[in-house]
Amino acid sequence: MSGTSCHDATPPLLQDLKVTIHKSSMVFPSKEIERKSLFLSNIDKVLNFDVETVHFFGAHKDFPPDVVTQRFKDALEDALVVYDFLGGRLKINSHTNRLEMDCNAEGAGFVVASSDYRLDQIGELDYPNPSFAQLVHKNKDFLKQADDPLCVAQVTSFKCGGFAIGISTSHTTFDGISFKTFLDNIASIAAKTPLAVTPCHDRHLLAAQSPPRVRFSHPEMLKIGDLPPGLESCIFEVSSEQLDFKVFKLSSNDITKLKEKAKAKASVNGGTCCSSARVTGFNVITAHIWRCKALSGDDDPNRSSTILYAVDIRSRLNPPLPKSYAGNAVLTAYATAKCKEIKEGPFLRLVEMVTEGANRMTNEYAKSIIDWGEVNKGFPNGEVLVSSWWRLGFEEVEYPWGKPKYCCPVVYQRKDIILLFPPSDGGDGVSIIVALPPKEMEKFHALFNKFLILD
Repeated sequence: MSGTSCHDATPPLLQDLKVTIHKSSMVFPSKEIERKSLFLSNIDKVLNFDVETVHFFGAHKDFPPDVVTQRFKDALEDALVVYDFLGGRLKINSHTNRLEMDCNAEGAGFVVASSDYRLDQIGELDYPNPSFAQLVHKNKDFLKQADDPLCVAQVTSFKCGGFAIGISTSHTTFDGISFKTFLDNIASIAAKTPLAVTPCHDRHLLAAQSPPRVRFSHPEMLKIGDLPPGLESCIFEVSSEQLDFKVFKLSSNDITKLKEKAKAKASVNGGTCCSSARVTGFNVITAHIWRCKALSGDDDPNRSSTILYAVDIRSRLNPPLPKSYAGNAVLTAYATAKCKEIKEGPFLRLVEMVTEGANRMTNEYAKSIIDWGEVNKGFPNGEVLVSSWWRLGFEEVEYPWGKPKYCCPVVYQRKDIILLFPPSDGGDGVSIIVALPPKEMEKFHALFNKFLILD
């Protein structure tokens, strides 16, 4: 029997964590910083929305929540010197009409809160509980109207001595990789040790070429009409329709079986050397999700389905970006096919197409996308985006008070984004968070299990 499991019914979830806000304040850099404007790349400026994460910690006898709160606040003050843009604000440069960061030391938000519950009372941490939103404070109008800090942190203590650190940052500040580096540095500062990584802040490294050279057709990008500057981020609007949430879990055994299915088909076709597929865990999981999502929609076999997924371009550029690059250095790869081909073709072919999408992201292709953004207003466009937090390692950050028990995003109403996360048990499997309208979810759920067993 497969090790796959899915929560068929929503587990008991607290609708209200009974969080009390005790203090909201601004945190400022611990040293004077030079005021300057920070250039934003075309990747950064399209990601003008907030990303909210919650990091849960168990009780620690040497670090009760009040001690952690002070240590984290002090660390954030020092981090605002290292990451001077994080205490700044987004603004439009009146000369270039571009969005940029004003490193003006206006500060980050800091919230101290408590819950009436113990950590073990709030349910499964890796289930997308909408009430986790109470553990993160909104950036918009944080303490005064029309002020939108780029970072707001909230420390919430639980009755058991455990606590949660909720962090909301503008996506313009970090991608997942650079946010992990930021967390490592916060942990180092809190431990009074040298920085884990000295961040590279030169975002001109991802500036468009002059003149722009768009050398590829980029069917994965969608042009839009003229919008006011700074409002280019329309990637997957929040849905107003009712959505069901489920967490689908693939064990390491399930992932191995998906790999074996693809490899077996490659062998039948003349040996694995004849296939272009890289049969990795991510590629087979993405191909499996794509098949389920494409076939859970309408039944038109001639409908095209496009799946999007992020590719880190740091090592793909020539010369490579520094691994310590602190901005957004992730672009969207794609695979597209008719639903008929997805339904009737071999699983291996889907894995090949996912592989081809990632392989397409060469130095020339990445620069062409960046230049496309210089010429056009627009954003990546597909039926579904797979956003993988699976191997980012947020749960591996070693703070003075220990590693997190679990890290997760705050659930948002976007039906076209599917999230991959490490499982809460720390194993080698993956948790897949899906939000779909009820009828689509029924079909997706049935296909998810069916394709694991059959092929």
